[in-house]
Amino acid sequence: MSDPIKIGIIGLGKMGDIRARTVRENENTMLVCGTDPNPPTKGFEDMQLLPDYQAVIESDVDAVFVCTPNRFIPDIVVAALDAGKHVFCEKPPGRNLQDVERILEAERRNPGLVLKVGFNHRYHYGIMEAKKIVDSGKYGRIMWIRGIYGKAQGSGNPNEWRNDPEMAGGGILLDQGIHMLDLFRYFGGEFTEIKSMCTTAFWDIPVEDNAFALLRNENCIAMLHSSFTQWKHRFTLEIFMEDGYVIVDGMPSSTRSYRDEWIIQARRGTGFAIGNPVEERTFCNTDPSWELELAEFVESIRTGKPLKNGTSRDAYETMKLVFGIYEADESFRNRTTKTDKPIAEQAVL
Repeated sequence: MSDPIKIGIIGLGKMGDIRARTVRENENTMLVCGTDPNPPTKGFEDMQLLPDYQAVIESDVDAVFVCTPNRFIPDIVVAALDAGKHVFCEKPPGRNLQDVERILEAERRNPGLVLKVGFNHRYHYGIMEAKKIVDSGKYGRIMWIRGIYGKAQGSGNPNEWRNDPEMAGGGILLDQGIHMLDLFRYFGGEFTEIKSMCTTAFWDIPVEDNAFALLRNENCIAMLHSSFTQWKHRFTLEIFMEDGYVIVDGMPSSTRSYRDEWIIQARRGTGFAIGNPVEERTFCNTDPSWELELAEFVESIRTGKPLKNGTSRDAYETMKLVFGIYEADESFRNRTTKTDKPIAEQAVL
């Protein structure tokens, strides 16, 4: 049996804690060290706490997990790759497309290393089953996709970094809606036309709290609502095909606030069943995403097998959609905030 892959974690907040637990549970990985500007007082006693990210990169680790605010991700990812470390980073991998392009350049300089981005929703059980159903062709080609992904608020901390354009790069669309956009691409391919409206409807923050978008390619149309004012948390992905549909409704989040996850499918009705077909419903309320993400990362490191999910291309193309949505709404694009800079200019700081 090969020696376990030694891993360091940069950023020990919520996501760092999730990644650490997953690393501990995998027999092929070993948690070695980590760092955070405000180190937690407990929960990481089994690893060495180092003073900064450079110390983690320079330590005897094989791979690093980057679980920091968006602003710091590109610098850390580039430094780690150039130091010969495999990298797993959270999404989004930066605040703008220029950040991702820097990462892509570092990846090209280091072709023997694995770089994976955390689009974990592809590994939710309901999404994996929906993909099998769609790819089977049993309901024909996709005509349209509709996705709603919304939550009510963040941590409640007025200084939350996700509400700071210079730290985050965008609001709810970049932070959470990006997952739904990645799933649109996963099922529907690349989109070439965008119509959108973005707004700050309720929260006193300098970034959007709602984004509405229509996307189109030669095969289908997709509609997105990404919301920070969804008072009842919701995740719904609907995929309607020529002869039926598949819906993933709910999500097994850690808070359990998105309702139980179900996958619903049906063939379009005929006769008396028009508009009310008989549905097949499957309860799939488990979340194997963290474990499956790590397993694919490990397999790629060990075997050289290309990643299927969470590639740098996935990150770049999905970020293109995010900033295409911002750009397509002229009134939002030209809106200024407390920084007195247009939204579009803030996005490329």
